[in-house]
Amino acid sequence: MNDIAMVLNRASVIPVIVIDNLEDAVPLASALVEGGLDVLEVTLRTPVAIEAVSLMKQALPDAIIGTGTVTNMTNLHASMEAGADFMVSPGVTSSLLRDARAEGANLLPGAATPSEVMQLLEEGFCFQKFFPAEAAGGIPMLKALAGPLPQATFCPTGGISLSNARDYLALENVACVGGTWMLDKNLIEKKDWQAIAELAKSCHSLV
Repeated sequence: MNDIAMVLNRASVIPVIVIDNLEDAVPLASALVEGGLDVLEVTLRTPVAIEAVSLMKQALPDAIIGTGTVTNMTNLHASMEAGADFMVSPGVTSSLLRDARAEGANLLPGAATPSEVMQLLEEGFCFQKFFPAEAAGGIPMLKALAGPLPQATFCPTGGISLSNARDYLALENVACVGGTWMLDKNLIEKKDWQAIAELAKSCHSLV
């Protein structure tokens, strides 16, 4: 799992992107990279998501671009074929872990409870997505997990904003956070990519 460690340690903030219009994929990714966020997660929630990942990778070969909402082997294969550098799952199943290992996929599996964290550790996944972060107990839960399970390192996602991201990042068992606050829908609709780049730059004040 060394590759996922590299991904998570490279960026303190990972934008979690939903692409509705394919034409927005490359300019949006370019704006985020211009703002200093070069690790991006594209969620597989829209019909154009996989193609968007492929276009982003072609246009920005030095950026680290992954897929999110990877819940089954179909998602996993499609992500790998599109050139995704990593895959993120909101939870975990035995079959997904088995398939990811068999395919050599760079997977960040999700956990929300001590039992799930323990299961992933047993499977060799020390780096995990903590989701849904705020709903699952937020910072107090992560502090509680750090005591008995210090070998687990997390990327909290879900309810993370500019107002609380710094507090999450201050935790010893948090490598980075995922969020959407730099992805203002109105700005994307207006195709104001410079404004998006400025929002991305604001993330640097967190560390």
